[in-house]
Amino acid sequence: MTATETERRVETVDTGAGPARITWVPAEREGSTGSAAGTGGARLVLAVGHGAGGGIDSRDLRALAAALPAHGVTVALVEQPWRVAGKKVAPAPKTLDTGWRGVWPALAAPGLPVVAGGRSAGARVACRTATELGARAVLALSFPLHPPGRPEKSRAEELLATGVSTLVVQGGNDPFGRPAEFPPGEYALTEVPYGDHGFAVPKKSGSTEERAMGIVTDAVTAWLSALL
Repeated sequence: MTATETERRVETVDTGAGPARITWVPAEREGSTGSAAGTGGARLVLAVGHGAGGGIDSRDLRALAAALPAHGVTVALVEQPWRVAGKKVAPAPKTLDTGWRGVWPALAAPGLPVVAGGRSAGARVACRTATELGARAVLALSFPLHPPGRPEKSRAEELLATGVSTLVVQGGNDPFGRPAEFPPGEYALTEVPYGDHGFAVPKKSGSTEERAMGIVTDAVTAWLSALL
């Protein structure tokens, strides 16, 4: 077990939608094994929410929590109130936004810039609330551009209206929106070749989950470093 794993801290936060939960994965201290030289500890917080079909144990969130602390980034894995309550179905977007707003003071408490992020539904929440909450930037993992098979039901407006630096990381075969479907805009987009909505890659592609997660973590690390 790494030093970062042993230092994880879980915090419960009351919100207008019920209790939410933050799992803090702190940036590695300067001089720790594997830490980036000269980081001096945390330089920013990356807060990431989960999707409507899963929790903070998704492969991409786990990969980011394992990779980023060595680069001076504290990762805050946010569980929405509906998930904490053990419910199986996510509530309406308005309620998700309420839960996210409720945890924001705790996310900002360390006094560092906070990058708002999430996967799928969590990415939409981060996009919708970034400006009002004062997010430094937005990370959108598997942004659900439209429901599968319904490109006319576009959610591009949410992505285009973040008002801050935004990175989209999208699977090449994501049924909720392939990279080529995304409209022009002031955001960066990294493609995970062959990846589906959860960044899983088929064996016949010749790629691997390890390679896919490497693309995700490398892209996010480079983007965050440019923000500092």
